[in-house]
Amino acid sequence: MTTPVLKRKALTVRPLKTSQTVGAVLAFQGMANAIPLLHGSQGCSAFTKVFFVRHFREPIPIQTTALDQTSTIMGADGNLIEAMATLAAKSGAVLIGVVATGLVSTQGCDLPRVIRHFRQEYPQWRELPIVPVEAPDFTGCQESGYGLAVLAMVEHLITPRPWRADATLPRVNVLAASSLTPGDLEEVRDLLAAFDREAVFLPDLSDALDGHLAEGDYLPVTTGGTTLDFFKEFHQSQATLVIGRSLFPAAERLQQLCPMPVLRFEHLMGLDATDRLVSALANLTGGKVPSRVERWRRQMLDAMLDTHFLLGQKRVAMAGEPDLVAGFHQLFAEMGSHTVAAVVPHRSSGRNVGPELTVVGDLDDLERVAVAEKAELLVGNSQLAETAARLHLPLMRAGFPIFDRLGGFREARIGYRGSRNALFEAANRLLEGAAHGISPYFSGLRSIPASLGAVNDEQRLASVAGSSWPGSPGHG
Repeated sequence: MTTPVLKRKALTVRPLKTSQTVGAVLAFQGMANAIPLLHGSQGCSAFTKVFFVRHFREPIPIQTTALDQTSTIMGADGNLIEAMATLAAKSGAVLIGVVATGLVSTQGCDLPRVIRHFRQEYPQWRELPIVPVEAPDFTGCQESGYGLAVLAMVEHLITPRPWRADATLPRVNVLAASSLTPGDLEEVRDLLAAFDREAVFLPDLSDALDGHLAEGDYLPVTTGGTTLDFFKEFHQSQATLVIGRSLFPAAERLQQLCPMPVLRFEHLMGLDATDRLVSALANLTGGKVPSRVERWRRQMLDAMLDTHFLLGQKRVAMAGEPDLVAGFHQLFAEMGSHTVAAVVPHRSSGRNVGPELTVVGDLDDLERVAVAEKAELLVGNSQLAETAARLHLPLMRAGFPIFDRLGGFREARIGYRGSRNALFEAANRLLEGAAHGISPYFSGLRSIPASLGAVNDEQRLASVAGSSWPGSPGHG
């Protein structure tokens, strides 16, 4: 097991990290008719909203308690109570996610205590689900904030239920990590549907932020996503599928509340991980693998054959959240590529994302390592584009945010079909920067006139062809 290298610089030069607050807000975007409420200054919600709008290109519902200088110093319990009362009365939200930012976490705000005071002061909203999440941005990263929000939803919205194998419905709970795009979730949904199983996601970004036009007018809450029925009916599913190590704590808590089978996967990129999932689903359903899934696998194998000339032995450097990096490392390893370096924004406890050289740092660290290790392909978000241009290396965009490509937020890269797409995309990136044609071969045994002295390849070619070159005697 490798140990990530911690960079201790005085400042972050070109940031890779996205804050925990953003991750927690993203989790609530996948809940139906919900609204995340950021307990902090107005700028916290403004920057978070800008990030999401640039990435998803969709309206993003976020509210804030808008702390000012006085409330920051004297206490902001009143701001939070007033904000929750306003949202409950006017927004029509069925779920409020209260996300504590770094400002109030430093202040020492006790969210559960304030929520209890709110329910005492406004008894008419006693039954309104409110989920508090401590997600300060001075620690963790986006995927850890997302994991904290999912864990908080499990903790506050689920009551222990018995599980009986003979009383389950043909469906599977899916805890999907923040590294999965709406397209990835649709891939999982199609795979489970091939086994005649319904996928119920927590949260469901494929239904909320997949880039669709809303039917009605403007709504101040989320549209689409997981409904509150999930928390009432989760014990009726056959199993829980967890994708992403950042959600393993939430899955463990879910299993404690209802001891059902749990299928854990750190990622679903590449042939091996997808094979293991398909095998697990075949065992779960007690049947054979559907023919269309077998065909998807054969298509991926063909893609591996088509792309191995370009991807084999390639040196790849990547930057992103740990779950995403672990998936891409496995995908490229199956193709014979070598991940020479990976930069992650946060050191997950006891986490080995795969590459031998894993650096906890920023994009400046990635650029230095990519040069030192002679990387040939970069993988990362849109903020890596400048580095790729500077180093004259192809860039495969992945992660968050992607703001310089349309549709990048929903690219599927897991499962057989998604991995196939990822292989083609990586190979095409390399193909675009490759020098086409075959360089002429000059035998070292061919005799060169002594009068020519030291010659270069162009001169050798001209001498073989019996012509002169610019600057030679007799030219022009």
